Amino acid sequence: MDSIGARVTVAMITMNEESSVAIVIKKIQDVIPGAEILIVDSSHDQTPVIAAALGATVIRQFPPREVIVTMDCDDTYPAEKIPELAALVLDKGFDVVDASRLKHKPKAMPWLNYIANVSFAWVATVLFMRRLTDLHSGMRAYRKSMIDALHFQADGAALPVELLLKPLISGYKVHVEFIDYHERIGTSKMRPLSTAWWTIKRIINTRLGYN
Repeated sequence: MDSIGARVTVAMITMNEESSVAIVIKKIQDVIPGAEILIVDSSHDQTPVIAAALGATVIRQFPPREVIVTMDCDDTYPAEKIPELAALVLDKGFDVVDASRLKHKPKAMPWLNYIANVSFAWVATVLFMRRLTDLHSGMRAYRKSMIDALHFQADGAALPVELLLKPLISGYKVHVEFIDYHERIGTSKMRPLSTAWWTIKRIINTRLGYN
């Protein structure tokens, strides 16, 4: 498991979890030795002290944030859309805002990637009975309380798939906002076969409630 752990970060958001944080960290260390444990903490108790003593990387956050916006760091996503995505959560009541790249085929996206993304979205649309366009967008806004409430399988590729589908099937409000998608800076680190396998796995497991 060490070779896997060296490639995995397990991230948790904490607030006043001193009675359980050591138990959870030790369980993670037992099942995936060598993994980085990253904690974003807003506690007033000893949670961050305990976590740091057990080897976790602790980021202190005050006050606790209401919205988490994700985006890839390759300059493909429009940073200027961040305020709009966050406002859709804060002011319009959505729990997830998916910044979809696929209103049309982006010039910056290779045809093979585009066909794969459209195909995966079509499968999810049928299984979840909701029009979906982009399961793999690296730019989204999430209500933090929703992220805290749901459990996601962090191990493995294609996590954005589950981060979209699990809130949807759990009854949270999901909104799609189309964005422009630009040429990347640098080379892609995606592993197509592994990503495709994990995409199908996450779609099926989420639909069947296995995770």
